[in-house]
Amino acid sequence: MRITTVVMALALMTLLAACPRPETAATNPDDRVHAARIEADPAPLGEPEGGCMGEPIERTDAEWREILTPQQYHVLRQKGTERAFTGAYHATKEPGVYVCAACEQELFPSETKFDSGTGWPSFTAPIASENVETQLDRSHGMVRTEVVCSRCGSHLGHVFNDGPGPTGLRFCINSVSLRHVSPEDQKSGS
Repeated sequence: MRITTVVMALALMTLLAACPRPETAATNPDDRVHAARIEADPAPLGEPEGGCMGEPIERTDAEWREILTPQQYHVLRQKGTERAFTGAYHATKEPGVYVCAACEQELFPSETKFDSGTGWPSFTAPIASENVETQLDRSHGMVRTEVVCSRCGSHLGHVFNDGPGPTGLRFCINSVSLRHVSPEDQKSGS
């Protein structure tokens, strides 16, 4: 009985520790970051060729389960969170672009990536504001702003208003939601 209680308490603490830093997490709806703020502060690189890949993608749950790994499915489709400091990209400093792991839409340029100390890849701006969408997230007893891919609707992470300049935003994104594409791969179309 005690072991079960301890395990459940640890699981709850892991969930609640997800992405926001406690001293900056939004506690009321008026503090949340709005999509208009993202629109007002476009990515420094401007609109890349092919930035928004086009038509929305709709798949059945069975199709997503077939395409994605179990961890990708949990995070991208069930709005899960990978544990801090465990993702492939939290410390990556390689040039390139980060695309959606579910649909390949370009999401974040490496030039906007910074070390937030949270254990998740953090970015100051998306590659194009229309490539991500935000929505209110009231899960886990918190009020946050969820970030989703505008093409396939997959959960990416959350955005907070405690980031560095020029936007003041911190897009805290799960590594498993992303795939890094190097400049060489971009040129060859991989």
